Amino acid sequence: MSPPESSHIFNFEAAALRLKPAVLHTPLQLSASLSAKYKCKVFLKREDLQVVRSYKIRGAYNMISQLSLKRKARGVVCASAGNHAQGFAWSCKALGIKGVIYMPSPTPKQKVKQVKMFGGEWIELVMTGDTFDDCLKEALEYTSANGKTFVPPFDDFRVIEGQGTVALEIVEELSKPDYIFVPVGGGGLIAGVSEVVKLKSPCTRIIGVEPEGAPSMVAALANGKPVTLETIDKFVDGAAVKRVGTHTFEMAKDRIHQMLLAPEGLVCSTILKLYNEDAIVVEPAGALSVAALEMYKDHIKGKTVVCIVSGSNNDISRMQEIMERSLLYEGLKHYFLVRFPQRAGALRHFVNNVLGPDDDITRFEFIKKNNREAGPALVGIEMKASSDYNVLVSNMKKHKVAYTEVNNNESLFEYLI
Repeated sequence: MSPPESSHIFNFEAAALRLKPAVLHTPLQLSASLSAKYKCKVFLKREDLQVVRSYKIRGAYNMISQLSLKRKARGVVCASAGNHAQGFAWSCKALGIKGVIYMPSPTPKQKVKQVKMFGGEWIELVMTGDTFDDCLKEALEYTSANGKTFVPPFDDFRVIEGQGTVALEIVEELSKPDYIFVPVGGGGLIAGVSEVVKLKSPCTRIIGVEPEGAPSMVAALANGKPVTLETIDKFVDGAAVKRVGTHTFEMAKDRIHQMLLAPEGLVCSTILKLYNEDAIVVEPAGALSVAALEMYKDHIKGKTVVCIVSGSNNDISRMQEIMERSLLYEGLKHYFLVRFPQRAGALRHFVNNVLGPDDDITRFEFIKKNNREAGPALVGIEMKASSDYNVLVSNMKKHKVAYTEVNNNESLFEYLI
């Protein structure tokens, strides 16, 4: 794709009017808990409350509604890890247009079910490939072969214009915020936000936030152009893409004040805190902007901050993994290979004399199934405070327990946990 045409003119006010039948003007809520924690005013832009539970409906509807009658009759196609697919499906049904949706095979079942519900008989679903980039290739080939219109998840001016209406609502309601924290996947949202902020609130600083395991915008900024990452961590599925858009990069590159990479464990901790403290349910990508506050806390004291909560399409079956990642990140869960002495009462001694009063064994498994007495055991231990780890290790050394730490050994961790 070529860079954005300098003559392209965005009209976000017209887009907002166009989106009225489909899009909610979502709340901009002051978070008392986050404001107190970070000593500033933190507002949450609640795009998780859209009818499809993410901002993606804005871009999809804005583009599809502007197609010619001829193109609408031929039908539309999209590729998506979930949220764009839902916005696309809802738009197809609302506008009476046939659509075909390509989704990666590992997409959470909850998102697949929602897509089918929103699109009904107006959409056909094709599950293929391991990542968004895999299914995108097949979707583009199908689009070309069948003369249909492809609706990109981010790299299209009409999609970007629709996403930008999020920022239009923010600056109309909150005059000149100091910072807007924006989750970044392919870049459609941050490109639209950048354009609106440039026009309406140029003093506002834009902080982009990517998952640490999928730093596509960071890589693009470092190279001066979009680059394709060889591998990514797909956990934050709504923001895990190997390559940002050409148009989105060109629009956002000079307006992003800073890009932050949020560790997946921090994202998980943020999901749990938002639920437990504010009763807000978010998906991993939806937690990115709030997670970044912890990483940027020294810069935002006394400031007015907006975090765009981009979506809440989280599969409940993922909660166990989210809790596990959070505990590991917070230093509250540790795994060891322990070789117990070959004598009676060794395990009892370990429990009574090595474990701290608040430590809890959450996993115990002999590695050698056919020779349990001679083989090591995998022991998972959960703690109340991260400082308890040093006490535990000290006790193991004091009582001459032979052990191997698993958490810090990536190969061993991936094999055993």
